[in-house]
Amino acid sequence: MGGQNPRSEISKVRAMDISLFLFPASVLAPVGLMLVAALLARLKRVGTAGLWRVFQTLSGSAVLSIGVAVWLGPGTLPLPSALQTSRLGLILALGVQVLGTVIGGFSARYLQGEAGQRRYVAALAGVLAAVHVLLLADHWVVLVAAWALVGMPLQHLLCFYPDRAFARLAALKKRIADRAADALLAAAAALAWMEVGCGSLSALWMHIAQAGASPALQLSALLLVLAVALRTALLPVHGWLIQVMEAPTPVSALLHAGVVNLGGFVLIRFAPLLEQAAPARAVLLAFGLATAVLAGMVMLTRISIKVRLAWSTVAQMGFMLLECALGLYTLAALHLIGHSLYKAHAFLSASTVVRQTRLQSLHGPSSASLLSLAGAPVLAFAGVLSVQLLSGQSAWPWWWSAVLALAWAPLLWLPEVSAAHPARALRLLAGGVMVVGLTGAALLAHALPLGIQDAPQHEAGLVALSGLLTLYALLAVLQRRPRWLAGGWRWSYAGFYVDEAYTRLALRLWPACWAPEPRTHAGLPIACLSADRRPLAT
Repeated sequence: MGGQNPRSEISKVRAMDISLFLFPASVLAPVGLMLVAALLARLKRVGTAGLWRVFQTLSGSAVLSIGVAVWLGPGTLPLPSALQTSRLGLILALGVQVLGTVIGGFSARYLQGEAGQRRYVAALAGVLAAVHVLLLADHWVVLVAAWALVGMPLQHLLCFYPDRAFARLAALKKRIADRAADALLAAAAALAWMEVGCGSLSALWMHIAQAGASPALQLSALLLVLAVALRTALLPVHGWLIQVMEAPTPVSALLHAGVVNLGGFVLIRFAPLLEQAAPARAVLLAFGLATAVLAGMVMLTRISIKVRLAWSTVAQMGFMLLECALGLYTLAALHLIGHSLYKAHAFLSASTVVRQTRLQSLHGPSSASLLSLAGAPVLAFAGVLSVQLLSGQSAWPWWWSAVLALAWAPLLWLPEVSAAHPARALRLLAGGVMVVGLTGAALLAHALPLGIQDAPQHEAGLVALSGLLTLYALLAVLQRRPRWLAGGWRWSYAGFYVDEAYTRLALRLWPACWAPEPRTHAGLPIACLSADRRPLAT
């Protein structure tokens, strides 16, 4: 028998030692790099231009570090206690850091000459560091603390222009929603901790697999869902996400493409608990479906591009949480990633979108024909099913294929105005190609090894399908008989007055001087009025 080469064995041992160090270091390095950037922003010795260059260098290094962690793969090597990686978490961490790098470069140009750039850099780096910790959390304490820390530096970004009243009001309403969510999440953690005997999330999954979900864990799941609804800007606490348009555009991009999506990740992480908690899923279904339908209607009434994008985010968050309620966690993860990429591009190129919208408006409005309104969902449904059959994959239930058909049916609408038959046929063919392409892309993305196990809820799926059928019917009526919805249109434009009710309640429970304008009301600043417009003591 030939002996093994001692040098080869030594090389393997050294490689293993390096790997044992490299993976934890590459996962944790982005947190440290962003904290360094936040600390450097406090040093007066570094000029503003130099500070932005340092931030971009550190952020780019963090991107490379996360890339190494993704290449090594999750769960292959140990991390410190209370932290754990997953493939989805690593992918999201990479996306968040890339987004932070792009936003940093955009902000350096966007804020050129503005005061308070050091505070901005420190807050941006602090948000990114806290998000990385949240994506690694495997303990209730780490999860609660990290999610709370995300909101603290975010308040400084929202109030970057302190003289803007609605920016301060948005920050106030978000702070109230965040503190309520923190309390709900802490209560959920306490219930689960008492039931399992420790705060480890991995231990919680093992306990559920062996003993199921007790009444205490059922209540914990319900509190978790309510906390996520508050953090994700679902109706009725969505107003701060709309009013945050007063903040700088890169802050809007960070919020809509990054921070607000964290609720979806948390729900996917807690999928084992949600599968055992039918009441929590029912509440999540109600919030998600109502938000998707109502926010979708409001979005159609808005003219401002940025406000429409904001309402679109609210509707998409409702849709993503609806997917979690239906047990379609893989689709929710893909929705999260796709929505982040789209909204980052949409906000950072908002001026281009404005120009495109103006060009489209020159062609004048044209309503869809009655035949296309009725036939488009059928054709889209046939297209989705055909692609599934040809691929041999059954990635989702039939009712979700119907939901996708309703969502993509407008691609097949044909205008009522007279047009040449070849032009109409070409438009229909282009729409069909887009439906087939989107279905194929969804199937390919669904095959990615994200390590997520779906658990479709068929009864809830039928409820969701009914709600989205209602939304499509309203859209069809709006195309053909808009006068029938004239009264509802006014309500829809006002956001169904949901945010006004929440604002009054927030100011009644937490009166605050949220706008520093010098205008007066009975001799006192108008910013210091309570919900019922009674002047507050200053």
